[in-house]
Amino acid sequence: MATRTHILERTTHVPRPLAEVFPFFANARNLERITPPGMGFRIASAHPLDMKRNLMIDYQLRIAGIPLRWRSQIAEWDPPHSFTDVQVTGPYAEWVHRHEFHAEGEHTIMCDVVRYSLPFGVLGNLALPFVKRQLRDIFDYRELAIRCLFSQPTPSQ
Repeated sequence: MATRTHILERTTHVPRPLAEVFPFFANARNLERITPPGMGFRIASAHPLDMKRNLMIDYQLRIAGIPLRWRSQIAEWDPPHSFTDVQVTGPYAEWVHRHEFHAEGEHTIMCDVVRYSLPFGVLGNLALPFVKRQLRDIFDYRELAIRCLFSQPTPSQ
């Protein structure tokens, strides 16, 4: 059995205009603010990070208590509509995360589509239920954090 590709899709309604929402997500440092604290997530790349196509970003985090390094590349950059980050090195055999932003009046619809596959072939696929649950929990936390941040007067960039 070969490694299978999986898709995670999430849509989040943000009660703020696109002109305010996209810059928040264009600032890589804000990823720390919307990631569960238990993951020990932090950006290891030097600051400031000028988001643009081909930018490499290094992270440190923990998954199931195991410390990991992750490097991603901004493969597509189309402000204020979308960007895509691709794992260069990290825990997945494949990780492609597309972020799309759509204005809906004074609100923003944010769509995340993650295409991923697990390493280690058949053995990696045994971990799929755990990974799916973990990703669901991460994106649930992220959605709550986004709603909280954007319910305040103005999230600092």
